[in-house]
Amino acid sequence: MTAATRRQLDLIDAFQRVRVAVAGDLIADEFIYGQIDRVSREAPVLILSYDSAEVLPGGAGNAARNAGSLGASVDLVGAVGRDPAGRGLYTALQAAADVSGVVQASGLVTPVKTRILAGGVHSAKQQVVRIDRAGRGLTPTTQRRVEAALARAMTRAEALIVSDYGSGLVTPAVVERAVAQAGGQRPPVVLVDSRYDLGGYAGMTACTPNESEVETLLGIRIDDNRRILEDAGRHLLDRLQCRAVLITRGSRGMALFEPRRPTDHIPIVGSDQVTDVTGAGDTVIATFAVALAAGATFGEAARLANHAGGIVVMKRGTAVATRGELIAAVGGPSRRTVV
Repeated sequence: MTAATRRQLDLIDAFQRVRVAVAGDLIADEFIYGQIDRVSREAPVLILSYDSAEVLPGGAGNAARNAGSLGASVDLVGAVGRDPAGRGLYTALQAAADVSGVVQASGLVTPVKTRILAGGVHSAKQQVVRIDRAGRGLTPTTQRRVEAALARAMTRAEALIVSDYGSGLVTPAVVERAVAQAGGQRPPVVLVDSRYDLGGYAGMTACTPNESEVETLLGIRIDDNRRILEDAGRHLLDRLQCRAVLITRGSRGMALFEPRRPTDHIPIVGSDQVTDVTGAGDTVIATFAVALAAGATFGEAARLANHAGGIVVMKRGTAVATRGELIAAVGGPSRRTVV
């Protein structure tokens, strides 16, 4: 066993001593599975024979599940409605985290992402359509309760993950108000995953945008151009005043940017037979945060996140990487990550 592998295993062992707060949008990820029956005579569409369905926590809930599955203690902060989706989501989350910071609000409609997957009897099922039902009904009262819960969670967390999917529940202003309520002290590690407002978060420890999010934020196209990628990463470091930017690049791997250090291009490893990329970004940020809180360098944390992402993309649906799976991936044959 190499010294690097031994170090990674020691870090994974330390995950069990880490407490993480995860704050953000809680989404119900619904998966409906069916078998292709025939083509409809009404329209040129497939008719599926219903097979099964499941609902899993998405968004911040998926990040919390991943942190917990790696061995960390997790305080989850967010809000769900008292509708059927919200009640089911709240129950599912209880198995993954301390949900005392999850506000159950009457009148709030819980967001649901429904994915319909189809395939033959002996073939893997592929996603054919996704239906998004947006959340609504967020009130100032609910937001104040979430801020107070976040302030409480901050006081005992070694790391904070902000998972902002754009609902308006958790914003840069909300985080700053929660910090003020917590006495002005942030957790040692603060990571942000924001779909639409990454530029509004400044002074965090690190962020983990995917390449398409970076392109949208900066109005650029990266593709295989290392120079554009380099300029983008350095620009984000300066603009966000953070200590690291980890850009996930799908089949091109990851790129880690730190001030006054050469860019660390982390290649994909192993097989490229990806099953499903749903929620892989949540796995990456959860592993990155837990590893940093356990004492990893940014490079060490990124490589552990790379392995964890490679585990979940080989699973169907919104999945997690377990501590045991990560140990096997680090100590065994190389695997491949696509995020």
